[in-house]
Formats: sequence, C-alpha cells, structure tokens
Amino acid sequence: MRFTDLFAALPASVLAGISPASPWRRLGRVLGYAGLRLVGNVFQPLRNPGELRGAVWLYVVSANNYEALRFIQEARPDAVLVAGQGKNIGRYGGAVNRLSLRRKILYYWQYPAALRGLRQLVGSRALRFFDLVFYAIGYYEVYRRALRHYRPRAVVFANDHNDDSRSLLLACRAEGVPTAYVQHASVSTNFPPLGFDLSLLEGQDALDKYRQCGPVAGRVELVGMPKADAFLSRRNTNPRVQRVAVACNIHDPLPALTEALVFLTAQFPNLTFTLRPHPSDTRDFSALRQLLPGLQWSDARQEQVFDFLLAHDALIAADTSTHLEATLLNVASMYYRFGTNALTNDYYGYVRHGLVARADSLPELAALVQQYAACKPATLYQRAAYYNATLGTELEGHSQQFCLAKLAAMLDNSRAE
Repeated sequence: MRFTDLFAALPASVLAGISPASPWRRLGRVLGYAGLRLVGNVFQPLRNPGELRGAVWLYVVSANNYEALRFIQEARPDAVLVAGQGKNIGRYGGAVNRLSLRRKILYYWQYPAALRGLRQLVGSRALRFFDLVFYAIGYYEVYRRALRHYRPRAVVFANDHNDDSRSLLLACRAEGVPTAYVQHASVSTNFPPLGFDLSLLEGQDALDKYRQCGPVAGRVELVGMPKADAFLSRRNTNPRVQRVAVACNIHDPLPALTEALVFLTAQFPNLTFTLRPHPSDTRDFSALRQLLPGLQWSDARQEQVFDFLLAHDALIAADTSTHLEATLLNVASMYYRFGTNALTNDYYGYVRHGLVARADSLPELAALVQQYAACKPATLYQRAAYYNATLGTELEGHSQQFCLAKLAAMLDNSRAE
C-alpha cells in the first residue's frame, strides 16, 4: 500500500506525519527509531499478563483492533490479546500481551538489499519512503521465532495491511499456524488480497472489493459487524435532526474543515454540532476551539464511536467508515469532502451504493442538513444491507456468536488435521 498511487498522492501535510518530505528528516526519524525502539527494546522488560504458549492469539495494532477482537477474548478462555513490543494501543496498551522485538535489530543487515530490490520493483518510491522500509525490516524473522517458541493454536487478525500484520501473517504461513481475520472497518480495493484460512467479513461489499484485490484464499463467511451487536437495538428514533456529529481525520485539511464548521454553525444556530477527530489525528485544534467556543468535542481516544453516534441524529464526514456505523444506527449520514484528492473521492463507495447522501458544496450541505432537520426517515439503516450481511435477518445483533461459532469450527478442524 505504501507504493500505490493513492499513497503517493496524499496531501503533503498528511504524508509529512507518516514520512517527511525532507530526506534529512526521514533520516532523523530512522536514527531515532534505531536508537529508541531497536536498541530500547533490548533493554525493555516484558511482563505479560497472559499465557501465550498454545493460546489463540488476537493480534492488534490499534485501539480499534482491540475493540474489534475483545469479544473473542471475553468468550474464549484460551484467547489472549497480543501486540508488538512497542506498539501503541492507546488506552488499552496495558491490557495486551507483548511479543518481544529485541532480536529485530539483528536483521538490519538485509536493509540495503531490500531497498535495492524494492527500487527495481517500484522505482523511485522505494527511496522516497526508505524510512518506512527501514521500520518493516525484521518483523518477519522475529515473529517466526515467536511462533516456534510459543506455538499458538491460531492467530486472529483485525488488520491485514500494516507491515507488522503482514509479517506475522507470512510468518504464520511459514510455520503452519492457522489464521483468521475479523474485518474491523470498511475496506478498499487498495488492500492486499485475502490470505487467511478463515476470513469473517461484514458483508457483500467487502467480499466484492477483496475480489478486486486479487485471488481470495481460504474460507470466507459474511457475518455482519460484531462490534455493533450491542448497539443495533438502540437505533436513533428521533424524527428530526437536532444534534449533528462531524468526524474528521488527517486527510481533511484544517482550513476547509474550519470553513465548513463556521458556515454550518452560522446557518443553524439552533443545532448542536460536535467535532470528533480521529484518534490518530494529533493536529493542533486550539485555534478552532477559540473561533467556535460553542462547538462540542468528542475524544475518540476515550469515547467509543457507537456511544458517540448514539448521542447524535446526523453525521457529516468525508472518507471514513463512520458513515456505515452511523447508518446502522439510523443516524442520517452526509458525505462532504473537505479535501480535493481525486483518488480518495468516495473512497469506500458509500455514495455510489446509496448508503449516504452527498453534498459537493456548503450550500448543498446546508440543504441536506435542513432536509433532515425537518424530517429524518426511520428506515435509513436499511441502506446498509449491502455492507452488513445480517441486517434484517434472524442473525441481526448476533454477529459475535456467529463469528465465535465459525472460529471454533476452524480451530476444531485444524486440531483434527
């Protein structure tokens, strides 16, 4: 994904947070990573709260991953949540077991050859992102070693495209460890092909997109959205919009976001607006807070997305899977692009498949808000059937049990073999 046209076309401000434009700054990050993470891991003690040997590993790379897989850990005594040694899991950091990365430093002799080989494959982008290549070195080897040492019964993923997740997946293949994947958010056609023994996808949309990514390996089941089970019975029944949520991430330029919020709060002084930056969005919003003191705020690192959405009647956002979560709760969702990157236009296809209404200008957005403020249909959630296979069926609200049954069947089959 790091070498796709989509990634290269990200706004400069977004790329700067991932890989700085200046080669000297990238080099500085590499040196900092080498000193603080590689060397630091050698001296960092690991005290894991759970037993990793022979367990079912639930591998997480973020707080969202944790929330997506926690139900398995709660249901299965043999399941443990696992992350890399220095991975930031937000507020759940102390609740996960850590895989040692102390030996990762031993494999950096491969870096020059890896960079040279990637340059032959993808051209100058390999050098542009030499820092990201550097970070990825060694994961595969240390994870193979960990698998041989602990011999987990299986590894369950909620992310299939980060460098550490891909490394562990490839290591599992090499060591013969069964793998499963629980989709935790909407996917795109820029993802790698499905390569798990069992893939538990939310709906037909995800399967259609993965088929465009390449050959689909293993068994696929459409199970709905497990993390939404507890909230589907609490759908928004307000016939009018009074509280409007606005979700943003680092792809949404702050000036355009500010312009939209100033416009909307002036147009609708009787509505309550709440801004929720993505948990990875660490930009300075102090000027916006001063400019709009009446604007409400949601801390995504503390408040779960479904709790946030249930407190609102409508959502305004650009390219984020929060649109799907909002629609499932019968929250009127509106697609409005704060940025101009053509490659991310309707990135998840929500507009194309009729999940959400679209506005291409602030006056159009105001007209949509006004429409929903006057009358919000009670059946908006039915639009999500293409994305959530259990919607409207007897399994609606029971996706967790469905997933657990499919996972148990996979584990039983692997044991029999």
